[in-house]
Amino acid sequence: MKIERQREVMDVVSADISGSSFRDANIAGSSFHDVNLSRVNFSQTNLAGATIDDSAMQGGRFHDMNLIGASFDKVNMTNVVIENANLTSVDIRNCKIGGMHIDGVSVEAMLAAYRASAKGQK
Repeated sequence: MKIERQREVMDVVSADISGSSFRDANIAGSSFHDVNLSRVNFSQTNLAGATIDDSAMQGGRFHDMNLIGASFDKVNMTNVVIENANLTSVDIRNCKIGGMHIDGVSVEAMLAAYRASAKGQK
């Protein structure tokens, strides 16, 4: 099936449309629930204001992304690697940081040293 240069509202239920391609398409306001999007490739895609909730992205890859103003809550980032990222003004709160390192330095050790230093200055 090919839909080209027309507006259609599709209600896709229990269907297999694997291998489909969407190019220069507007699907703003669409809803995906209980959908298998494994191995999907988004390139030059506007996901501004998108909400991803209760979803699995093991092995997902984020490259050349703009996440300004994004929020991550109750996210399991075990064994995630962040490289060449601009982390200016990032605020990390109420997170488990066991084994977390920045440029090879233990964040737990840095915080312990900082807290000990702050106590000594009082």
